[in-house]
This record gives sequence, C-alpha cells and structure tokens, in this order.
Amino acid sequence: MALPSLTPEEKKKALEKAQSMRKARADLRQKLKKGEIKFSEIIEGNDPVIQRMKVSYLLKSLPRVGKVKAEKIMEEVGIDESRRVQGLGKRQKEALLQRFADK
Repeated sequence: MALPSLTPEEKKKALEKAQSMRKARADLRQKLKKGEIKFSEIIEGNDPVIQRMKVSYLLKSLPRVGKVKAEKIMEEVGIDESRRVQGLGKRQKEALLQRFADK
C-alpha cells in the first residue's frame, strides 16, 4: 500500500502534530517518574496521548521499572508487546492497577 502524497503544507501540519504528541508523551513520562501523577489516573484516563502510547513504553516510565521488568509484567498479565493502552482489556487494566496501586 503506497503512502498518500502530501502537499508541503500538509507535511508541515503532520510534523507539528507528531512533535506535539512526542512532547506531551515526554511530559507525561516525567510527571509519572517524579510522582506528580498516579498510574491509576493514566490508565483510567481518556487522553488521546495516553491511549495511543504503547503499554511497554508507559511501564518503563514508572520508577524502578526497566525494560526487563516491564516485559516480565506484560508476560504475566498477558499483554502483547505491541499493545497500546487503548487496546487493553478490562482484566488487563485491572491487573496492572492492582500491581501498581500505590504508584
């Protein structure tokens, strides 16, 4: 499937949107690392920035959770490595919330 050809104006707009999404994700990750926002608020929220974020990327943002621990948690809960937050099932969300209830 070929990508649609975009005008320079459309390309600029798409790049600006992507840049703002990356910045919003980075800000969210920093807040999560510093403890300014709770994991439960993120998972239960309906923010499009959060909904499109990969679960593994989100888990790695938590204090003392790295790549290996995030992969282990996702395997235990039954979450595919490519799953995004919006694609989580009810049981998967509940399992993550129980595991990170205090964070």
